[in-house]
Amino acid sequence: MKTFHTNIAALATGFALIMACSSLLADNDAEPVEPLALFAIMEAMGENMQTITAATAGEDWETVVETSPLIADHPQPPLGEKIRILAFIGTDVSAFKGHDGQTHDAAQQLGQAAASEDGEAVIAAFAELQLSCLSCHQRFRKSFKAHFYDRK
Repeated sequence: MKTFHTNIAALATGFALIMACSSLLADNDAEPVEPLALFAIMEAMGENMQTITAATAGEDWETVVETSPLIADHPQPPLGEKIRILAFIGTDVSAFKGHDGQTHDAAQQLGQAAASEDGEAVIAAFAELQLSCLSCHQRFRKSFKAHFYDRK
């Protein structure tokens, strides 16, 4: 009788361990991936781009002047995240930094044009800014999403 109870206890313990392990594995697969700080930075830059679009349409040069540095000098991800991103980018680091530099320069030119209240120059600078964003997104967004968010 003692053996029967011992076997039942061992079986129940084993079953509980299997359930706990499978639960842990299932939870790891089901957990949402924590968004990168870079995601929030990109969202804020998108909102700033919308602000600039509306301000340009209304010839509100002051708002363009105030908002363009938020894009030119956007926040950087925390150091640990930056290391993860740069490790993922690998040999494309110079291209990634180049896009960031182009975005910085175009946003600065945009602010200077707005300070001069030169609508045509504002529109030209904004077009350059949009092109720099688009170029970076086309080169990196899909692979970033796949690597950092679409893990199964």
